[in-house]
Amino acid sequence: MLRRLILLMALGALSACGSLVPDGRGERSSPRSVSQTGTVPVDPAARQCLADLGDSGSRFSPLPDRYDGGGCGLRNAVSLDGVRGDLAALEVAKLGPVACPTAQSFVAWARFGVDRAARQMLGSPVARIETFGSYSCRNVAGSNRRSAHATGEAIDIAAFVLADGRRISVKDDWDGGNADERRFLRTVQDSACKRFGTVLGPEYNAAHRDHFHLEKGGSGGFCR
Repeated sequence: MLRRLILLMALGALSACGSLVPDGRGERSSPRSVSQTGTVPVDPAARQCLADLGDSGSRFSPLPDRYDGGGCGLRNAVSLDGVRGDLAALEVAKLGPVACPTAQSFVAWARFGVDRAARQMLGSPVARIETFGSYSCRNVAGSNRRSAHATGEAIDIAAFVLADGRRISVKDDWDGGNADERRFLRTVQDSACKRFGTVLGPEYNAAHRDHFHLEKGGSGGFCR
């Protein structure tokens, strides 16, 4: 609670000098950085998200908003380097920028849905979660609709490296792993479905044979 209070006080005190103000041309003017780790958002909900993320014990840096045109860009995003497990920190590989609310869901899933499942089913905690990234200015495959990746609101999960050195990958072990590894992958996917609006995996289509797509949004919840 003390860490959370200090972070909230710091964000509030610095919000005036970290404002992101429209410049009248449909874009935002260059923000003034209040630290080496990013800018302080004006939106109270955005500040609260950063405070909650800090309270989770995650290692992250706030990022300035960016607008890349064509429906692509980042708002209230962070660079997430690691999350807290029950016993030790978990590294996150190749994630890149991710929207803060999506990062919140991810860190909770990583600790309570992934790390605990690995210890219970595989006898070892998770040391690293490998990803294919988050932000990418692209459409949903086969459509003209922008992907949630275009706003940093989706993460693609490739593999899990355990503290004992084993690597459990979606591509190799969804069908090819031993019984415990297959059960682990299906369990963590089911757990993700409780925290994300859209979750896609190997049984959805061939494009997802090697990863889990975790998307914060999505109406009605879609898990496959």
